[in-house]
Amino acid sequence: MNGLMVVGFAIVFFATAYLVYGRWLVNTWGIDVDAKTPAHEFEDGKDYSPASRFTVFADQFSSIAGAGPITGPIIAAMFGWLPALLWLLVGGVFFGAVQDFTALYASVKNQGKSMGLLIEQYVGKTGRRLFLLFCWLFTLLVIAAFADIVANTFNGFAKDGSLAVPNASAASISMLYIFVAMGFGFFIRKFQPKEGVKLAVGFVLFLAMMTAGIAFPMYFDATVWRYVVFGYCFIASVLPMWLLMQPRDYLSSFLLLGMLAGAVIGVLVANPTINMPAFVGFEVNGLSLFPILFITIACGAVSGFHSLVSSGTSSKTVNNEKDMLSVGYGAMLVESLLGVVALVIVCSAASDGVLPQGTPFQTFAGAVGGFFMMFGLPQHVAVCFMTMCVSTLAMTTIDSVARIGRMSLQELFAADEGEEQNAVAKFFSNNYVSTAVTLLLAYLLCLAGYMNIWPLFGAANQLLSALVLIALAVFLRTTGRKGWMLYVPMTFMFLVTMSALVLSVMGIYTKLGTGDFVFMVDGLQLILALALMTLAVMVVKHCGKELISGRVEDDEEESKEPVAGM
Repeated sequence: MNGLMVVGFAIVFFATAYLVYGRWLVNTWGIDVDAKTPAHEFEDGKDYSPASRFTVFADQFSSIAGAGPITGPIIAAMFGWLPALLWLLVGGVFFGAVQDFTALYASVKNQGKSMGLLIEQYVGKTGRRLFLLFCWLFTLLVIAAFADIVANTFNGFAKDGSLAVPNASAASISMLYIFVAMGFGFFIRKFQPKEGVKLAVGFVLFLAMMTAGIAFPMYFDATVWRYVVFGYCFIASVLPMWLLMQPRDYLSSFLLLGMLAGAVIGVLVANPTINMPAFVGFEVNGLSLFPILFITIACGAVSGFHSLVSSGTSSKTVNNEKDMLSVGYGAMLVESLLGVVALVIVCSAASDGVLPQGTPFQTFAGAVGGFFMMFGLPQHVAVCFMTMCVSTLAMTTIDSVARIGRMSLQELFAADEGEEQNAVAKFFSNNYVSTAVTLLLAYLLCLAGYMNIWPLFGAANQLLSALVLIALAVFLRTTGRKGWMLYVPMTFMFLVTMSALVLSVMGIYTKLGTGDFVFMVDGLQLILALALMTLAVMVVKHCGKELISGRVEDDEEESKEPVAGM
């Protein structure tokens, strides 16, 4: 199969979906271009901070485009490239993009509330507490997994003790990104430049950081970088959005979009041939296509984590309701395209149906780095650029998740309306305390290593998407909007993820009988898996009652504004 044809078809498919299905959702539910968004209504200079469409898009895309859209499709290629491709296309358009856009839409229409508070409003207080606890546990897994990825990517020493120059250079660039982003944030805040000026300044800063980072690499081992990454997460969680996360994600978008553009252009120029079979079988290496395929490919198809970004950060920065389509629906389709490109590139690098040796990131980075060299970029610069892209994919995820984890814990301890917080609740509601508690527990999980955390993270991530979809279906029905387009995705994802979690628990129990059980690794995963499954069933029970009851709030009918200015 010709790789160029696959990528070309994917681009046309996603573009058509955006223009047809995405706009149909907007027309069906309605937006008001004259409405005051939460970013303006509750502007506080911290969480609520209006930004341009591209800035919010960059923040959304940078936050959701973690390791998943590259790692998942490449691993799933063991079943053949066709099942992975179909799930990226169908899942991205009808599952993931719908979830991300609906979560953003519901939050913007409800004062920028997070998913937990939305569930409280439309389901009840018990549902809110259960969901927030689920979300908080989930954020621990995300932070632990991605922090370990970043720390190992920044490790300046190879296994034999030699210097790993690309890793050290990427680490240096990433540290520059933090401080330069803060200066860039001050610049935007004070001078409020036009979008063209901001884009030009951002691009110059990007080139300067790349040049300085390559010239002055930082050599530390993974342990040191693990401390640094968690320290950065703490700072990112408590600082105002405009000061660090927004400008950093804006600058990071040059890396991520540059990587995607280079990969797509490389495919156009090289016109590679896919050297993997279209379909291998329903069972490979003892793993069944159902449910493993739909757990392995999360980001790129559908990811529950995305909804936390849509309702936790992006909804508080949307400048106008007309921006929601490109931010919520569009960013997800770009991520799905990244998944397709990664699948094509790595399968094209295969030999006789066998993928190259190395991690999915190493294989992808090597192939795309080769494309950049075709354009005249020196090898060491191309390798450093791709290494930085890998770390950026993870860094822009964990800073958002650290903030979301902090907010989830605070909301969990928030007093009900008309009640006062007790001393314990006030303690955990403090920004610094809630952040420290979240990061401390995530650090303990991080010690188990990325590979031990990833399977549980993947299942929990997809289970979260099922819970979010059913909660959003309740929102749509309660406010008198059509929600049938969410019924199939939420049912399918719940069945898939519960099946995967059951298999994970059975696998851990098997270790008990063989003597391979390690409590700090297997024990913690078993406790979390059982807790997540229990919480999920309870959330579905509460949300299901509201969905079946068909309660409609008359006072919400006014929120279904006619579309204007599209």
